Amino acid sequence: MMKRRTVEAVGILVLIVGLASCAPNSLVVPPAPPSQLDQQARSFPQKEYIIATGDTLDIKFMYNPEFNELAMPVRPDGRISLQLAPNVKAAGLTPSQLSETLREKYSAELKTPEVAVIVRTFNDNKAFVDGEVGTPGFVDLSASTTVMRAIELRGGLRDTARYSQVIIIRKDFEGKPNATVVDLRKVINGSDFGQDIKLMPYDIVYVPKSNIARVDLFVQQYIAGPLTGAESLNPYNYIYTTPLAPKNIGR
Repeated sequence: MMKRRTVEAVGILVLIVGLASCAPNSLVVPPAPPSQLDQQARSFPQKEYIIATGDTLDIKFMYNPEFNELAMPVRPDGRISLQLAPNVKAAGLTPSQLSETLREKYSAELKTPEVAVIVRTFNDNKAFVDGEVGTPGFVDLSASTTVMRAIELRGGLRDTARYSQVIIIRKDFEGKPNATVVDLRKVINGSDFGQDIKLMPYDIVYVPKSNIARVDLFVQQYIAGPLTGAESLNPYNYIYTTPLAPKNIGR
């Protein structure tokens, strides 16, 4: 499990490094159009929710309320414990699938085991905002949240942000990574609000550093500060791998 997560993390880092590069031919994967990811996110609520570990559920028996369970947590192993069913798998199922599972388990004890499963709180309904924002971290997607709204919730764009190439990374419904690049300058000046796409759970919003900020870093490390160690020879090696070109300076 740890090895798989490490591979996934490296894959995401490769996507970010490639997409953050200025040169078009340096992209690791062709970015998807923003409209594709936006349409995917807007159709997402139409799909039935998949229960996850950490969610809390209300289990209600229509004709046998004595068996009701409120605020039942889904354990780290993905299971829940009920009065007559102490070890039931819940994570990975939709509420309707879990309802059907419980009807089958209670059919031997109850004459009419009509069960409703209600997801009270969602543990994984979050996206992550990183890079040149006030405070990188998670944002809650309980309400409809776009890229601009998510950035605002994490303290807004820093002066060092590259507005024109904000990266969105998402896993599709088959678990494959997908990415797009949006130009928030067009959202700010009102010329293209379609760049402000809607987010889905597990999305990563990455705001890279502007070329002007990279020049400032160059000046600070090569002129204003002493050179100490091999790492100081490349002030961008923590994420940027392409050299500066004067024609690319800007946001």
